[in-house]
Amino acid sequence: MIRNRIISIISAALVLLSLVAVLVFRTLPPADTEPDIPDGPEIVIPEGPEDPDGPDDPDGPEDPAEPQTVIPESAGAAEGNGSGPAPQAPELTWLEELDIPEYSGKAYIPVNGNVPFFNTDNIAPVSYEIYYELDSLGRCTLADAVVGQDIMADGKRGSISEIKPTGWHTERYSFVDGEALYNRCHLIAHYLTGENANPRNLVTGTRYMNTAGMNALENMVGDYIKETGNHVRYRVTPVWTGDNLICDGLLVEAWSVEDGGEDICFCIYAYNVQPGIVIDYLTGDNYAVDGEKPKDQNSEPSYAKYLLEEDVTGTYILNTKKKKFHRPDCQGVKDIAPENKEEYTGSRNELVEEGYVPCGGCNP
Repeated sequence: MIRNRIISIISAALVLLSLVAVLVFRTLPPADTEPDIPDGPEIVIPEGPEDPDGPDDPDGPEDPAEPQTVIPESAGAAEGNGSGPAPQAPELTWLEELDIPEYSGKAYIPVNGNVPFFNTDNIAPVSYEIYYELDSLGRCTLADAVVGQDIMADGKRGSISEIKPTGWHTERYSFVDGEALYNRCHLIAHYLTGENANPRNLVTGTRYMNTAGMNALENMVGDYIKETGNHVRYRVTPVWTGDNLICDGLLVEAWSVEDGGEDICFCIYAYNVQPGIVIDYLTGDNYAVDGEKPKDQNSEPSYAKYLLEEDVTGTYILNTKKKKFHRPDCQGVKDIAPENKEEYTGSRNELVEEGYVPCGGCNP
């Protein structure tokens, strides 16, 4: 009797558990469906800055490479006074493309569409200067620079009279500005890079080429750099014929770096000529077309009255346009335009021999 009652209770419990299991199974979603979650507000994740260290996956795609800037490997190798080692000039292939007409009254002309021959892509706005080694005849070959304010002259110019470039002569004519036919002509002006007596940067150039041909270009570039703080690629190549000791002229190329040549872009050929003078470019010998004889080197030049019997060394302020020099405290100094003002420290007599006249007010 008792046994039958226990069996009945156990059977009823099993039936109850079976019913509960059926009810639970019916309320669960099918295994291959997702629960129905009501839509909520859209979540927007703002884009943040890129990871400066790059993707976490070292094998992932690489960032695109930055364009390479171009600075010659030899940059800076030949700076200073020219006494250090100098790199060998590259092959001057761009000169092969020159087609220069005969001089016809203009001190310089544009060539190559007035666009530099050098590659203007990816020039770095970083200053450098290179003065390449002289060739086997002792002639200048090439001067190349990116000019910035950090390498421009501080206003002080030293003596260069000890340098005798190839073809150097000292003839003087009354109709030549300053009388001296030839100047020691910088490839890259002292104003731009502060170079003084560097033989790799000086050629025998006529007074006409130096003043009418080069000065305007140099001042334009220098003034632009000072006003903007930008850089200019500036390259000067002497053009030689055969074994001549006097160059035919100078090829001057310039390109403003930061603005992609918008403000400064030119390719100019300056003629190494002197109106009224016939020059033998092989030797530097010369004569006047009208028959005027060069002033006797033993005769007293017109500037002799300004020379001191005992030369002195001092600091003077030059007016490069009017060819006049002053004491630094002279009242006339304030009237000199900045582009025409230079500070010079050196021999007073050498200044006079270069054609400078002492100021009548301060009598330096």
